[in-house]
Amino acid sequence: MSEKKSNLSNYNWKDRIPNHISINDLSERQQFLLMESKTFCMLPWLHLHAWPDGNAYPCCLGNARYPVGNLKEKTMAETWNDRPMREMRINMLHEQPCNECSDCYEQEKHGFSSMRTNSNKDFGHLISEVDDTSEDGHLEKFVMRYWDVRFSNVCNLRCRSCGSIFSNKWAEDDFKLHGKYLRPKIQHAGRDKNDIWEQMQPHIPYIEQIYFAGGEPLIMEEHNKILKLLIETGNTGVRLVYNTNLTELNFKRQNVLDLWKHFPSVCVAASLDDMGERAEIIRKETKWEKVEQNIRDLKRECPHIDFMLSPTLSIMNVWNLVRFHRYMIDQGFIQPKDFNVNILQGPQEYRIDMLPGDIKQQIKKEFEEHIKWLQDRDPISRATGGFEGAIQFMMAEDHVDWLPDFWDTVDDIDRIRNEKLVDIIPELKQIEKYRREITT
Repeated sequence: MSEKKSNLSNYNWKDRIPNHISINDLSERQQFLLMESKTFCMLPWLHLHAWPDGNAYPCCLGNARYPVGNLKEKTMAETWNDRPMREMRINMLHEQPCNECSDCYEQEKHGFSSMRTNSNKDFGHLISEVDDTSEDGHLEKFVMRYWDVRFSNVCNLRCRSCGSIFSNKWAEDDFKLHGKYLRPKIQHAGRDKNDIWEQMQPHIPYIEQIYFAGGEPLIMEEHNKILKLLIETGNTGVRLVYNTNLTELNFKRQNVLDLWKHFPSVCVAASLDDMGERAEIIRKETKWEKVEQNIRDLKRECPHIDFMLSPTLSIMNVWNLVRFHRYMIDQGFIQPKDFNVNILQGPQEYRIDMLPGDIKQQIKKEFEEHIKWLQDRDPISRATGGFEGAIQFMMAEDHVDWLPDFWDTVDDIDRIRNEKLVDIIPELKQIEKYRREITT
């Protein structure tokens, strides 16, 4: 087995070759599963994902309509070999699609690197563990080598495309919109606050990678506990991957930069969708000036970190995405390659494929020009592939009939927050006429 890469500097986002094992060490069957299969994914053999409401999924991209269990009702170990997980493994090994994986299939259809294909690359060296699968999909050994658990919905922002399931800050907005709280303000994935943390302790010796997202992971108690425990036990070889809004670097007098200095392999993907006022209205409570300072501090104090941007591409930032990318490059925050387009697939009222045809053509032309500019500047094809995939996703289907839902949502949030989205994102005025045409 080759030494694991400490960063993504030579990672090609378009290929499907496993990173940490030679192809020559794989059987033909293993090569097929990892590089050619349309359904196989390593994650159901090494991971279990949890939402703050307790619903469990095979990964963070699992279709929300198809949970594989609920961790308020059963333990992680019980869920690991419950019927939904066993059926997923059987389907994957027999090239049968899984309902839980529909978001990955959609991404792959439009040319994106999906969670499934990336996981096969990152964890393909563990493919031999698949051999331990029984005929009914059962795995005797429950070992999580990849961690991604949303311990709670603690967050400091109220992003427009989010909600109270992932942000406790959204609770008051729920009340204003619906006249009631839709769920408890603070939610914990397990049966109580410490339940999931305690269940994960036996897996610490086996961790290879941890993905922290939220809510906002940098202000979660569990995040600091995990990093401090890894440092105390000398287990700092674990790869840390983040999606963070990067608005706070301090939690209870602990600066996260001081913790990251102990870990040689850290990837921080900042979930920033735009800049300035645009960033502040899309992700409410963002202070853009502070975000920029935090980026400067991170790059100065932890130059070893693989820092990139991971904007969620929606109808709110699609017009400004290229300018945002260029701005962050010009500021010296990123290199052109350090830009991962995270296509918004839901809620559907924010998807870019509902844009009218003439607007799509405008954006397509701008993206294509940007792709040409990126041609010699993106050696790993991360940014290039994201813009190419965005074009395919946007052009594939016509969902202009969803635009009234978008405007209804905009009006509701504008009203309760005393804002006006089109004043900050004036390009949206181009599609106001389509709202009138559709609804009259």
